[in-house]
Amino acid sequence: MAWIRPRSLILALLLANAICFPGKADDTGDDSLGLGASYIFGDSLVDAGNNNYLPTLSRANIRPNGIDFAASGGIPTGRYTNGRTIGDIVGEELGQPHYAVPFLAPNTTGRAVLTGVNYASGGGGILNATGRIFVNRLSMDIQVDYFNITRQQIDQLLGSSKAKEYLMKKSIFSITIGANDFLNNYMLPVLSMGARISETPDAFIDDMISHLRDQLTRLYKLDARKFILANVGPIGCIPYQKTINQLSPDECVDLPNKLAKQYNGRLTDLLAELTDNLPGATFVHANVYDMVMEVITNYDKYGFETANRACCGNGGQFAGIVPCGPTSSMCSDRSKHVFWDPYHPSEAANVILAKQLIDGDSRYISPMNLRKLRDL
Repeated sequence: MAWIRPRSLILALLLANAICFPGKADDTGDDSLGLGASYIFGDSLVDAGNNNYLPTLSRANIRPNGIDFAASGGIPTGRYTNGRTIGDIVGEELGQPHYAVPFLAPNTTGRAVLTGVNYASGGGGILNATGRIFVNRLSMDIQVDYFNITRQQIDQLLGSSKAKEYLMKKSIFSITIGANDFLNNYMLPVLSMGARISETPDAFIDDMISHLRDQLTRLYKLDARKFILANVGPIGCIPYQKTINQLSPDECVDLPNKLAKQYNGRLTDLLAELTDNLPGATFVHANVYDMVMEVITNYDKYGFETANRACCGNGGQFAGIVPCGPTSSMCSDRSKHVFWDPYHPSEAANVILAKQLIDGDSRYISPMNLRKLRDL
């Protein structure tokens, strides 16, 4: 299927995906290799524009998404928020010269892959069946397949010995995935009624953990050594879930949060297992569930005015039914909302979460924060 975009939007996408951070040189020569690379895997929480290049129902390259994204001058790039994703902010703070480029973008070639590549995809999940409702998306299996292509490019650019050292010592592999496996798979009765009748939550989560174990092991065999894995946040507290379940402002939906916590417990066990079984690998666990619950519960302490209503959306008490788009209502001050749209945090919330990942303590990130992981 041919997807037609205005020329101005195509130019904006190319510009935003390659642009440097303010005040930093666009240097992909050998000097920049000392800063390391960020290879980002996951779903719409960290997608930087891969879905722009897929025939899919899950897209964020429409206004007003990206309205506060300085690198593109407010033109949407495919990020599912008003500004930077957590992955963008982490890369910026850890000293990378520009944002990790989407793997599917045409300018993701040559030495650009040495400062970071983003493989994340809106609607993607650990399981390949997750996100079928969107027609197309990149599952975690496909994302690892795509990193294998990048891995071969790095060999060609640096030579096999230097490439191996660069990936093992200088690169961070970030994985933010799992929420869609519940929201757009197990909990979608239209698609999974049979599975939910025949498969208990325990069995479904077993399947997720088994697939994730294989995916992380594949990355390890491709010389990934520094990992950060985010657990699943309190998905029962997003405006979409609160709206369709007609909850009061302070309530969250019990079932999705219960599933998330059950999976998160298993994820902690998996990372301990892989630490024992994959020599030289470091697995950092990001407790996103507790981080987000802290911000939602004490939103006023962080300068927010609401933690239950989408800034950009339509429908119901919390504007949580219709995704953000040109016809959506939008709040005047995005910095006062925890949620940008019915599903995703605002840039202001992402900044708070990213700072905990970079410099936080063991309440939210363990056994070390990302600044220490980078310097390991």
